[in-house]
Amino acid sequence: MLVVEDEYLSKQLMGLIIARYGSFDSADDGAQALRAVKLAREEGRPYDLIFLDIVLPTMDGLTVLSEIRSHEASLGAMGASKVIMVSALSDGETQRESRDHQCDAYMTKPFSKSMLESTIGKLFNN
Repeated sequence: MLVVEDEYLSKQLMGLIIARYGSFDSADDGAQALRAVKLAREEGRPYDLIFLDIVLPTMDGLTVLSEIRSHEASLGAMGASKVIMVSALSDGETQRESRDHQCDAYMTKPFSKSMLESTIGKLFNN
């Protein structure tokens, strides 16, 4: 898993909750996240799940997601990572735009443990 979050407390909370599902890496900004995703794919160990904040330094989450999907398409052989957009932006337009960029789920901050676990469950129990 990869957690892309620039807010320390949100990153720590998410890490505490998801640690029971396995190991995870983290990135503080969009450019760092994109480098991590590309490296993981090139090494044949793509992330199963990416938590991606929308408002990030260097590159916003929607741009990062577009780049991830483009990179996945260019490599073809491996399946796509599941991406959960995580944001304090709760308006319908932002959620629609995230889905247009091919996110798999959208979660608003502040999030609870049950919300996070439910979202993960929906993605992997279908």
